[in-house]
Amino acid sequence: MNRRTFLKNAGIAGGLMAMPSLWSCNASGEKFDFPLTDLHVHLTRDFTIDHLMELSEKRGVRFGVVEHPADWAIKDDADLKAYINKLRQYPVYVGLQPMTPNWTKRFSPDLLKSLDYILMDPQTIPLGRGRFQRIYELSCYVEDTDEFMRRYMDYTISVLENEPLNIFGWPLFLPVCIARDYYKLWTQERMQKIISAAKASNIAIEINDMSHTPHKEFILMCKEQGLKFTFGSDSRNMNAGRLAYCKRVANECGLAKEDFYVPGKGDVVV
Repeated sequence: MNRRTFLKNAGIAGGLMAMPSLWSCNASGEKFDFPLTDLHVHLTRDFTIDHLMELSEKRGVRFGVVEHPADWAIKDDADLKAYINKLRQYPVYVGLQPMTPNWTKRFSPDLLKSLDYILMDPQTIPLGRGRFQRIYELSCYVEDTDEFMRRYMDYTISVLENEPLNIFGWPLFLPVCIARDYYKLWTQERMQKIISAAKASNIAIEINDMSHTPHKEFILMCKEQGLKFTFGSDSRNMNAGRLAYCKRVANECGLAKEDFYVPGKGDVVV
Protein backbone atom coordinates (compact mmCIF):
# COMPACT_ATOMS: atom_id res chain seq x y z
CA MET A 1 0.00 0.00 0.00
CA ASN A 2 1.43 3.40 -0.92
CA ARG A 3 1.43 6.46 1.31
CA ARG A 4 -1.44 8.19 -0.51
CA THR A 5 -3.72 5.16 -0.06
CA PHE A 6 -2.83 4.93 3.61
CA LEU A 7 -3.56 8.60 4.21
CA LYS A 8 -6.90 8.31 2.47
CA ASN A 9 -7.94 5.16 4.34
CA ALA A 10 -6.82 6.49 7.71
CA GLY A 11 -8.66 9.76 7.15
CA ILE A 12 -5.62 11.91 7.87
CA ALA A 13 -4.93 13.60 4.55
CA GLY A 14 -5.35 16.93 6.31
CA GLY A 15 -2.34 16.43 8.55
CA LEU A 16 -0.10 13.96 10.32
CA MET A 17 -1.42 14.71 13.80
CA ALA A 18 -5.11 14.26 13.01
CA MET A 19 -5.41 10.57 13.89
CA PRO A 20 -7.87 10.36 16.81
CA SER A 21 -9.48 7.19 15.44
CA LEU A 22 -6.19 5.36 15.87
CA TRP A 23 -6.04 6.48 19.46
CA SER A 24 -9.30 5.05 20.78
CA CYS A 25 -9.81 1.67 19.16
CA ASN A 26 -8.18 -0.87 16.90
CA ALA A 27 -9.34 -2.78 13.87
CA SER A 28 -10.96 -5.50 15.99
CA GLY A 29 -13.19 -2.95 17.70
CA GLU A 30 -11.41 -2.96 21.07
CA LYS A 31 -11.73 0.40 22.80
CA PHE A 32 -9.09 2.00 24.96
CA ASP A 33 -8.70 5.19 26.97
CA PHE A 34 -5.14 5.62 25.71
CA PRO A 35 -3.40 6.06 22.33
CA LEU A 36 -2.52 2.93 20.37
CA THR A 37 0.98 3.96 19.39
CA ASP A 38 4.07 1.78 19.03
CA LEU A 39 7.15 4.02 19.18
CA HIS A 40 9.75 1.25 19.09
CA VAL A 41 9.84 -0.34 15.65
CA HIS A 42 12.82 -1.09 13.40
CA LEU A 43 12.72 -1.49 9.64
CA THR A 44 14.79 -4.10 7.82
CA ARG A 45 15.34 -5.25 4.26
CA ASP A 46 12.51 -7.76 4.72
CA PHE A 47 10.27 -5.60 6.93
CA THR A 48 9.77 -2.37 5.05
CA ILE A 49 7.89 0.86 5.60
CA ASP A 50 5.14 -0.46 3.31
CA HIS A 51 4.67 -3.46 5.59
CA LEU A 52 4.45 -1.07 8.53
CA MET A 53 1.79 1.04 6.83
CA GLU A 54 -0.28 -2.08 6.17
CA LEU A 55 -0.04 -3.04 9.84
CA SER A 56 -1.01 0.48 10.89
CA GLU A 57 -4.22 0.23 8.92
CA LYS A 58 -4.91 -3.36 9.95
CA ARG A 59 -4.29 -2.90 13.69
CA GLY A 60 -5.28 0.71 14.14
CA VAL A 61 -1.87 1.59 15.56
CA ARG A 62 0.32 4.58 14.82
CA PHE A 63 4.04 3.84 14.63
CA GLY A 64 7.34 5.45 15.44
CA VAL A 65 10.43 4.14 13.66
CA VAL A 66 13.87 4.11 15.28
CA GLU A 67 17.33 3.25 14.02
CA HIS A 68 20.67 2.95 15.76
CA PRO A 69 23.34 5.62 15.41
CA ALA A 70 26.33 3.34 14.78
CA ASP A 71 28.95 2.49 12.18
CA TRP A 72 26.75 -0.30 10.83
CA ALA A 73 23.54 1.77 10.67
CA ILE A 74 23.42 5.59 10.75
CA LYS A 75 27.02 6.73 11.00
CA ASP A 76 27.02 10.44 10.09
CA ASP A 77 24.94 13.48 9.11
CA ALA A 78 24.49 12.26 5.52
CA ASP A 79 23.04 8.95 6.71
CA LEU A 80 20.80 10.65 9.24
CA LYS A 81 19.47 13.20 6.76
CA ALA A 82 18.65 10.46 4.24
CA TYR A 83 16.92 8.43 6.95
CA ILE A 84 14.78 11.36 8.09
CA ASN A 85 13.88 12.48 4.57
CA LYS A 86 12.79 8.99 3.56
CA LEU A 87 10.53 8.49 6.58
CA ARG A 88 9.02 11.99 6.36
CA GLN A 89 7.15 10.76 3.29
CA TYR A 90 5.04 8.56 5.58
CA PRO A 91 2.74 9.18 8.58
CA VAL A 92 5.17 7.85 11.19
CA TYR A 93 7.17 9.44 13.96
CA VAL A 94 10.92 9.48 13.25
CA GLY A 95 13.31 8.59 16.06
CA LEU A 96 16.74 7.29 16.96
CA GLN A 97 17.77 4.61 19.43
CA PRO A 98 21.35 5.14 20.60
CA MET A 99 22.96 2.23 22.43
CA THR A 100 26.09 3.75 23.97
CA PRO A 101 27.21 7.11 25.44
CA ASN A 102 28.82 9.90 23.39
CA TRP A 103 26.82 9.00 20.28
CA THR A 104 25.82 12.62 19.62
CA LYS A 105 29.37 13.46 18.50
CA ARG A 106 28.56 11.88 15.15
CA PHE A 107 25.88 14.43 14.28
CA SER A 108 25.18 18.14 14.07
CA PRO A 109 22.82 19.40 16.82
CA ASP A 110 20.44 21.06 14.36
CA LEU A 111 19.95 17.82 12.43
CA LEU A 112 19.28 15.88 15.63
CA LYS A 113 16.66 18.44 16.59
CA SER A 114 14.72 17.62 13.42
CA LEU A 115 13.94 14.17 14.86
CA ASP A 116 10.66 13.58 16.68
CA TYR A 117 12.18 11.74 19.62
CA ILE A 118 15.12 9.79 20.97
CA LEU A 119 14.68 6.48 22.76
CA MET A 120 17.51 4.90 24.73
CA ASP A 121 17.83 1.93 27.05
CA PRO A 122 20.62 0.87 29.44
CA GLN A 123 21.12 -2.64 28.06
CA THR A 124 24.67 -2.03 26.76
CA ILE A 125 26.68 -1.34 29.89
CA PRO A 126 30.19 0.13 29.42
CA LEU A 127 32.96 -1.88 31.07
CA GLY A 128 35.85 0.40 30.07
CA ARG A 129 38.51 0.10 27.33
CA GLY A 130 35.84 -0.15 24.67
CA ARG A 131 34.21 -3.20 26.20
CA PHE A 132 30.48 -3.58 26.93
CA GLN A 133 28.19 -5.98 28.72
CA ARG A 134 25.16 -6.56 26.49
CA ILE A 135 22.54 -7.75 28.93
CA TYR A 136 19.94 -8.46 26.23
CA GLU A 137 22.05 -11.34 24.92
CA LEU A 138 20.98 -14.80 26.11
CA SER A 139 24.62 -15.62 26.80
CA CYS A 140 25.00 -12.72 29.26
CA TYR A 141 26.38 -14.10 32.53
CA VAL A 142 26.26 -12.37 35.90
CA GLU A 143 28.70 -13.74 38.44
CA ASP A 144 28.01 -11.32 41.28
CA THR A 145 24.42 -10.07 41.30
CA ASP A 146 24.98 -7.30 43.84
CA GLU A 147 27.95 -5.94 41.92
CA PHE A 148 26.01 -6.14 38.67
CA MET A 149 23.04 -4.27 40.09
CA ARG A 150 25.33 -1.53 41.37
CA ARG A 151 26.87 -1.06 37.92
CA TYR A 152 23.49 -1.38 36.20
CA MET A 153 21.90 1.24 38.43
CA ASP A 154 24.85 3.61 38.02
CA TYR A 155 24.66 3.35 34.25
CA THR A 156 20.87 3.65 34.21
CA ILE A 157 20.98 6.87 36.19
CA SER A 158 23.81 8.17 34.00
CA VAL A 159 21.69 7.56 30.88
CA LEU A 160 18.70 9.32 32.42
CA GLU A 161 20.72 12.29 33.66
CA ASN A 162 23.18 12.81 30.80
CA GLU A 163 21.74 11.55 27.52
CA PRO A 164 19.38 13.69 25.38
CA LEU A 165 16.48 11.25 25.35
CA ASN A 166 12.70 11.51 25.45
CA ILE A 167 11.88 7.86 26.15
CA PHE A 168 13.57 5.42 28.52
CA GLY A 169 13.36 2.00 26.87
CA TRP A 170 13.29 -1.51 28.32
CA PRO A 171 12.89 -0.26 31.92
CA LEU A 172 13.77 -2.74 34.68
CA PHE A 173 14.88 -5.42 32.23
CA LEU A 174 17.23 -8.02 33.71
CA PRO A 175 19.56 -10.53 32.06
CA VAL A 176 17.96 -13.95 31.66
CA CYS A 177 20.36 -15.53 34.16
CA ILE A 178 19.02 -13.43 37.06
CA ALA A 179 15.51 -12.61 35.82
CA ARG A 180 13.97 -15.10 38.27
CA ASP A 181 14.87 -12.63 41.05
CA TYR A 182 13.11 -9.70 39.34
CA TYR A 183 10.81 -8.81 42.24
CA LYS A 184 13.59 -9.22 44.78
CA LEU A 185 16.11 -7.11 42.89
CA TRP A 186 13.79 -4.27 41.93
CA THR A 187 13.40 -2.81 45.38
CA GLN A 188 11.37 0.28 46.17
CA GLU A 189 14.61 2.22 46.63
CA ARG A 190 15.99 1.28 43.21
CA MET A 191 12.70 1.92 41.44
CA GLN A 192 12.29 5.30 43.10
CA LYS A 193 15.80 6.33 42.13
CA ILE A 194 15.01 5.61 38.47
CA ILE A 195 11.66 7.42 38.68
CA SER A 196 13.21 10.49 40.29
CA ALA A 197 15.92 10.71 37.61
CA ALA A 198 13.40 10.28 34.78
CA LYS A 199 11.08 12.89 36.25
CA ALA A 200 13.89 15.40 36.72
CA SER A 201 14.74 15.14 33.02
CA ASN A 202 11.12 14.91 31.81
CA ILE A 203 11.64 11.46 30.28
CA ALA A 204 8.77 9.12 29.44
CA ILE A 205 8.81 5.46 30.45
CA GLU A 206 8.39 2.77 27.80
CA ILE A 207 6.08 -0.15 28.50
CA ASN A 208 7.91 -2.81 26.52
CA ASP A 209 5.84 -5.52 24.89
CA MET A 210 8.75 -7.82 24.13
CA SER A 211 10.20 -8.01 27.63
CA HIS A 212 6.90 -7.48 29.52
CA THR A 213 8.53 -4.76 31.57
CA PRO A 214 8.01 -2.82 33.69
CA HIS A 215 5.52 -4.40 36.07
CA LYS A 216 2.37 -2.89 37.54
CA GLU A 217 3.92 -1.65 40.77
CA PHE A 218 6.50 0.41 38.91
CA ILE A 219 3.96 1.75 36.43
CA LEU A 220 1.65 2.83 39.25
CA MET A 221 4.56 4.52 41.04
CA CYS A 222 5.41 6.40 37.84
CA LYS A 223 1.80 7.39 37.27
CA GLU A 224 1.38 8.66 40.83
CA GLN A 225 4.46 10.85 40.40
CA GLY A 226 3.35 12.29 37.07
CA LEU A 227 5.55 10.48 34.56
CA LYS A 228 4.35 9.82 31.02
CA PHE A 229 4.39 6.47 29.20
CA THR A 230 4.84 5.04 25.72
CA PHE A 231 4.28 1.62 24.19
CA GLY A 232 7.08 -0.19 22.40
CA SER A 233 7.25 -3.58 20.71
CA ASP A 234 10.92 -3.40 19.64
CA SER A 235 9.77 -5.29 16.57
CA ARG A 236 11.45 -5.93 13.25
CA ASN A 237 8.63 -8.02 11.84
CA MET A 238 4.86 -8.43 11.74
CA ASN A 239 4.69 -8.40 15.56
CA ALA A 240 4.81 -4.61 15.39
CA GLY A 241 1.76 -2.99 16.93
CA ARG A 242 0.33 -6.10 18.61
CA LEU A 243 1.09 -4.66 22.06
CA ALA A 244 -0.77 -7.37 24.01
CA TYR A 245 1.15 -6.85 27.27
CA CYS A 246 1.15 -3.08 26.87
CA LYS A 247 -2.62 -2.86 26.47
CA ARG A 248 -3.34 -5.29 29.29
CA VAL A 249 -1.09 -3.69 31.90
CA ALA A 250 -2.15 -0.17 30.88
CA ASN A 251 -5.78 -1.14 31.43
CA GLU A 252 -4.96 -2.74 34.76
CA CYS A 253 -3.14 0.41 35.87
CA GLY A 254 -5.94 2.70 34.74
CA LEU A 255 -3.80 4.63 32.26
CA ALA A 256 -5.59 7.18 30.09
CA LYS A 257 -4.69 9.40 27.15
CA GLU A 258 -3.25 12.10 29.37
CA ASP A 259 -0.74 9.62 30.83
CA PHE A 260 1.04 9.15 27.48
CA TYR A 261 3.85 11.01 25.83
CA VAL A 262 3.21 12.09 22.23
CA PRO A 263 6.31 13.16 20.27
CA GLY A 264 6.26 16.73 19.06
CA LYS A 265 8.39 19.20 17.21
CA GLY A 266 11.15 20.61 19.36
CA ASP A 267 11.16 17.74 21.88
CA VAL A 268 14.71 16.68 21.05
CA VAL A 269 17.21 18.82 22.96
CA VAL A 270 20.92 18.18 22.48
